[in-house]
Amino acid sequence: MNRNEEVDFLIKELISANGRIADDIEIPDDYTKKRKLLRSLMNIQSPTDLSDEYYEIQDKILCNETREKNLVSAQEIEAISADINEIESKIAVWQGDITYLKVDAIVNAANSQMLGCFIPLHNCIDNQIHSAAGFQLRMECDHIMKKQGHEEKIGTAKITNAYNLPSKYVIHTVGPAIPNGFKPNDKEKAELASCYKSCIELADKRKLKSIAFCSISTGVFNFPKEDASKIAIKTVKDYLRNNKDTNLEKIIFNTFSKDSTEIYMRNLKE
Repeated sequence: MNRNEEVDFLIKELISANGRIADDIEIPDDYTKKRKLLRSLMNIQSPTDLSDEYYEIQDKILCNETREKNLVSAQEIEAISADINEIESKIAVWQGDITYLKVDAIVNAANSQMLGCFIPLHNCIDNQIHSAAGFQLRMECDHIMKKQGHEEKIGTAKITNAYNLPSKYVIHTVGPAIPNGFKPNDKEKAELASCYKSCIELADKRKLKSIAFCSISTGVFNFPKEDASKIAIKTVKDYLRNNKDTNLEKIIFNTFSKDSTEIYMRNLKE
């Protein structure tokens, strides 16, 4: 099969698996449009068994897309301080797409269902990570949640494989959601700090050397970026200060905009 035929196969299997989409849905001729349709169908598909051939073709496509990215390793990202005796020698800021990072673990800002974003082509980090990892990630999360028997609590963390992402693992955490027009209260600030601490502890327990944090809760969950940055930095610094024997060698704050990068760089200097 050529790449158009491969995407057509995946689209048709997801349409069949969905059961709520008309079998005669029109599949575009253009590859880019086909690929967007495939991602949309992956996004809306509830956990279900798919064929071995589906995963074989999906992984081929996603692996090729990952290889085409300008991947960045943890070693390539400079720490805030070059002095190995300073806490900042383990802390870095990197602006860009977190799915480009070749690190031990990236952090996903999940929701309490922990199955990924079901909104087609949504630009949230949860959608981006699941779309790049592949449908196996939703299936592993579903297995974890069924075994757990209840929704994920705010401030806790779970680890999964990363599948077709360049990282080795994904650590999922649920941050506090702030209603529009409100400021975070002390409880919500503590919950956000718990997200960062839970992720670091889990990474350290697994003897990981590098972890990249997205800006937890600052997207659709409305946590103010300035406050979130200060909480993230304090939590990470406190952990490093109290755990001298940590396995972690690089903790990266991943930002997606110039403004967010400036916030982190400014607060790290305080």
